[in-house]
Amino acid sequence: MVAHRTEYPVGNERPVGLESPYVRLARLETKVTAVAAETSTELSVLKEKLLTMAGYAETAVNRAVKALIRRDDDMARRTREEDELIDALELEIDQIALKLLERRPKGIDLRFITMAMKISSNLERVGDEATTISRRVLELSQEPQLPQAEEVPRMAALAVPMLKEALDAFVQGDPVRARLLIPRDQQVDAVNAKLQAELAALMARRPSAISRCLNLMVICKSLERVGDHATNVAEEVVYLYEGQDIRHSEPSAASPDSTPRPK
Repeated sequence: MVAHRTEYPVGNERPVGLESPYVRLARLETKVTAVAAETSTELSVLKEKLLTMAGYAETAVNRAVKALIRRDDDMARRTREEDELIDALELEIDQIALKLLERRPKGIDLRFITMAMKISSNLERVGDEATTISRRVLELSQEPQLPQAEEVPRMAALAVPMLKEALDAFVQGDPVRARLLIPRDQQVDAVNAKLQAELAALMARRPSAISRCLNLMVICKSLERVGDHATNVAEEVVYLYEGQDIRHSEPSAASPDSTPRPK
């Protein structure tokens, strides 16, 4: 039997339609490079939207607290209205993240995308807490201010910077900084516990102040939750850059001294 042999035209030219493997490889490399560039761009957009969202959330809490001290109803209403901006950004971030996940990213890119979705969820809840505070501010503005209201800005001054620093650690890729801020949540908890106890005792002594005390207790609890959300973001930063899940661990486990070297 005579073996069949493919004959090429003179000059060893390939038939029309038969592409050189080198050309196919070059096209594949171009496509991979384009996808990588697009992914890098969208990751940057994701980061920028998270920072924008964090800025809105931080501003919302600070504005709500100022509205309490200044007894400014218009400022309180503005805080409630602008919560829609934070909600819209969460939806945008989720859409970008889901689009990126369809490309089956690996390693730190995968962790970045999933952590971005978790961080945006925490920021959205911070916005909700600001709305809760502003709603209580509107109710409190109808009655004389209690002395305990003057302690609220102090509590906010502990909780809100934690949120900013957690996002700074995220942007700068600094898990050590994230670990350092986690124990500070205990200070926020301590101030909240103190104010809750004072307000409970005041309600027992002065029944006429019950509604005002309850509103202030809700405000304090909202600020305590802002600290919790900042802690969540810090824990997510540690997981993103070290691959270590430190949620539900003892405070000592979150300290920089106990940080294992990333492999």
